[in-house]
Amino acid sequence: MSLLDRYQSETDLPESLPVFPLGGVLLLPRTQIPLNIFEPRYLEMVDAALSGSRLIGMIQPDGPGAMAEQGNPDAKPPLQKVGCAGRITSYSETGDGRILITLTGISRFRMTEELPALTPFRQVRADFTPFADDLKEGLGEEQVDRAKLLDVLKRYLEHHSLKADWKAIENSSSETLVNSLCIISPYGPAEKQALLEAKTLAERNEMLVALTEMALAGEGNDSTNIQ
Repeated sequence: MSLLDRYQSETDLPESLPVFPLGGVLLLPRTQIPLNIFEPRYLEMVDAALSGSRLIGMIQPDGPGAMAEQGNPDAKPPLQKVGCAGRITSYSETGDGRILITLTGISRFRMTEELPALTPFRQVRADFTPFADDLKEGLGEEQVDRAKLLDVLKRYLEHHSLKADWKAIENSSSETLVNSLCIISPYGPAEKQALLEAKTLAERNEMLVALTEMALAGEGNDSTNIQ
């Protein structure tokens, strides 16, 4: 049984999740993100997840002051209503007390409420029902305008004198390509949240293309490397 085979429906997912509020970080189903964990509350969160479902909810803080509050162990900024649950699929400890983990995205969720918790990390009640289709690998790929995405990606890379592994890109599924590019895209928290909440893969692709077109037009150009 593969990792994702264990999650056949939303009933296979827990009703509550520990959450890691992190602005500007995006996780999507069947993508991976590395995390460097060093704050005591989040070290405890990882330990708790490993002894339970191994799932952590990635969610962005909400509001204009949310980013400034990050790094403050006493801060509890409001949270966005939609996040993505990821399973810890790799784990290693460093010699200086940090933990390096990889999260593999499983499904988005809607936060219905924040739970009162005695733990230093925050926990929420998660409703996976609105995103049940996230568990269907490749759903909607045939609706993705892949040629349009590749065209704007090529122009973006050329504009910033960057290179990409085109062989790997051509061999990627449309779902993997769209979601991976969204994750490494250089856009801000609001844009990342919009990409997360896109209803379909095709809608997410169109949004990513539009954001990149705007960047090429000079609105928020960023030379962040895309690999």
